[in-house]
Amino acid sequence: MAARFRIGIDLGGTKIEAAAIDRLGAVHARRRVATPAGDYRATIDAIITLVGMIEFQIGEMAPIGIGMPGTIPRLTDW
Repeated sequence: MAARFRIGIDLGGTKIEAAAIDRLGAVHARRRVATPAGDYRATIDAIITLVGMIEFQIGEMAPIGIGMPGTIPRLTDW
């Protein structure tokens, strides 16, 4: 059976946001926390906590995708 929801994680420099989205793109749950800048383990823990909160709210486990915006280095001249 296919999952009813997918969880998207937006991992940014100032915040981490998680949202559960259904097949039609409707958001059913959303949570946000500050990014623990410079602390890799705390960042992973924050993502784990957010996913747990979202899954609790939607009542099931869901596939997860993580997006991290970045910058293009000037040296590469993309």
